[in-house]
Amino acid sequence: MEIRNAKIDGGDAFDWGRTSADYARFRDIYPLEFYEHILRRNCGTAGQRMLDLGTGTGVLPRNLVQFGGIWTGTDISENQIAKARELSAGMPIDYTVSSAETVSFPDNTFDGITACQCYWYFDDAKVAPRLFRMLKPGGKLLLLCMAWLPFEDPVACASEQLVLRYSPNWSGAGETLHPIPVSPDMQRQLRLTFHEEYLLDVPFTRESWNGRMKACRGIGASLPPEQIARWEQEHRKMLEELAPEHFTVRHYAALAELQKPE
Repeated sequence: MEIRNAKIDGGDAFDWGRTSADYARFRDIYPLEFYEHILRRNCGTAGQRMLDLGTGTGVLPRNLVQFGGIWTGTDISENQIAKARELSAGMPIDYTVSSAETVSFPDNTFDGITACQCYWYFDDAKVAPRLFRMLKPGGKLLLLCMAWLPFEDPVACASEQLVLRYSPNWSGAGETLHPIPVSPDMQRQLRLTFHEEYLLDVPFTRESWNGRMKACRGIGASLPPEQIARWEQEHRKMLEELAPEHFTVRHYAALAELQKPE
């Protein structure tokens, strides 16, 4: 499904469904520590009903279902949900195609809701009342992200600059460590109870980092195939000159916890 958002990439169109194959191969990269921070907030633990918004290929549910939570994942892209179902074969995870603005489950259904790498796309005025209604009293919403740090990591910086050459309006560049901004709409009924930010060094090979960057919004989700191929050729050559076969990329992760009153 093609998306245009005036706040994202200057309104340039993108479609995550175009990246589903690369997304599945190269974006399941969160280290164990990332999931441990979620579990420490008592989200995704045994017996809890959990909803993952913007689930993509189901990365969060697939990695957290082992801890006993009962997971449902939703995403606006049919291709992403199809890949999530394929990758989750045999796992007790339900998936449905839905945007965050239209997602609907009965009142007081979920102990927790997660939104990882997607909350910035939401129309919070529409989404927040839905999440409030679907959360049980005392239930939590976790907003989550993990991003490379181009001003601290030379490989990330060089890759980012190459993306910008092909997609100058791409607004995913220039990340720095900072708390997740939580809008007034999201805090109108849910209370911000906790936030944290921490550094991570995430391991990659040249192949996996190339795939991670190719699966970003500024390349695989938006460019025509011939431009993607040219970008990839340049990027692979750059990595051969700049990076060893195995390396780490400095990232930061952030979490914001909001809670429905008891």
